[in-house]
Amino acid sequence: QVQLVESGGGLVQAGGSLRLSCAASGRAFSSYAMGWFRRVPGKERDFVAAISWNSGSIDYADSVKGRFTISRDNAKNTVYLQMNSLKPEDTAVYYCAADLTKGLPRRRESLYEYWGQGTQVTVSS
Repeated sequence: QVQLVESGGGLVQAGGSLRLSCAASGRAFSSYAMGWFRRVPGKERDFVAAISWNSGSIDYADSVKGRFTISRDNAKNTVYLQMNSLKPEDTAVYYCAADLTKGLPRRRESLYEYWGQGTQVTVSS
């Protein structure tokens, strides 16, 4: 079992920055990959970024590449999403998720076994 709790969402102006955190508990954090997804009301949840268990492999959606940075601190059982140069189209509920494999980070939502409750990010124009 893995429990995930996101924090750090909020309201920010376009061009601003936010850092999301996701604290994990339960199964050994360093044994699995982590991902961030986001959902706009009425749409499917989209992949944002993912990181392997040892930070050796990272993947980003094209829409956030160069603006967002995913990282993890295994000593603190936490994964982060640093979001810079935010745009109104980044407005969404952001979710962290755990992929209980030690392989490469993956984009498919169905491969993630555990999810946080989500945190709202709103970017005003």
